[in-house]
Amino acid sequence: MAKRNDNLEKREKRIEDKPRVYENIQERTDSSGERVILIKKLVKSNLIIPFFGLLLIFLFNLITNPGFFRVVTTVNNAGNTVLSGNIISILDNASELAILALGMTLVTAASGGQDISVGAGIAIAGGVMLRVLCGDQVAPELMQAPIVAALLAGCIVAMLFGAFNGALVSIFKIQPMVATLILYTAGRYIAYWINGGVLPIVSEPQFKYFGNFIPGVPVPTPVFITTVCMIIMALALKFTNLGLYTQAVGINERSARLNGINPVFIKFLAYVIMGLCVAVSAFIKVSRNATINHTTIAADIEMDAILAVAIGGNALGGGKFSMSGSVIGAYTIQALMTTLYAAGVGSDSLKAFKAIVIVIIVVVSSPVVKNMFSKIVSDCTASTTSAATKENR
Repeated sequence: MAKRNDNLEKREKRIEDKPRVYENIQERTDSSGERVILIKKLVKSNLIIPFFGLLLIFLFNLITNPGFFRVVTTVNNAGNTVLSGNIISILDNASELAILALGMTLVTAASGGQDISVGAGIAIAGGVMLRVLCGDQVAPELMQAPIVAALLAGCIVAMLFGAFNGALVSIFKIQPMVATLILYTAGRYIAYWINGGVLPIVSEPQFKYFGNFIPGVPVPTPVFITTVCMIIMALALKFTNLGLYTQAVGINERSARLNGINPVFIKFLAYVIMGLCVAVSAFIKVSRNATINHTTIAADIEMDAILAVAIGGNALGGGKFSMSGSVIGAYTIQALMTTLYAAGVGSDSLKAFKAIVIVIIVVVSSPVVKNMFSKIVSDCTASTTSAATKENR
């Protein structure tokens, strides 16, 4: 009789424990499912690739050259105490590219193409600014106009050329690369003509403050200008429908039109904003040296701007975009350039090394590779969950 009671008690205990076992299995399954969803989101995120590329570059420098991250205070040629180091150089030298990446992202998302005339546009806007500051003289002792007036003139001209490109793309339905090829070809000659074939020089040191350092401020001024541009763009995307309308037009222009959005205006506006970004970049460029060389200023920067957009995980065919991804892509490109210089790579081989690394980053960020990684992660997590379930049972 006692033995029978013991068997009954054990049986009841197993019945009581069975729901707990199923609860544990369910909890583990739920947590594994959440992990799968989280990992899938990370793999498919637009920011994972630029962050990963930047992390790889920093890890390479950490292993091969720990002094790469050293930031020190030095005295520059103007006698001011400033911050110096590779990190400061990256933040400083990537300023123009980061600003251009903002405009290039909108252009790419809206029109499904790229503006290859931004380098020539910088030459034109920079030439206009120096013409306003120098007047009819080549190297006047005093500026012939306020710096604000020169900046406004450069912005107006650059936005007009942006409007020209935008009209060709949005109204005349010309492919973006073909439309901007016109200014890409003729732009530097226009800049040469604006200044009469000479290289104007601004002698007053105040103009250089915007491309270098303001006395008493140890951080390069372009870093502040870039930050302001990013904040303005972020606010515009947050408090207006610019981002939503741009994505809608890029994804399906016909559907956007049926929903009351004007695709022609959105594309046109994207190129005008691109022109404004070009003007700000030109202002930084020409104020670095207080002069301009029409043939070499911002050479090949349009390719870097397009690469920044691609590295940022944005589809070059238009549609959804990540502005922060493009900005990180710009800093990734500059970090790569600085790393190669620090590693002693010669200028002749620099572009080849840069091309190899960028091809790897772009391939890894492609939808095919992302989906493959996502599938591998899902299979691994599913097998782990199945094993855990069997073990509990």
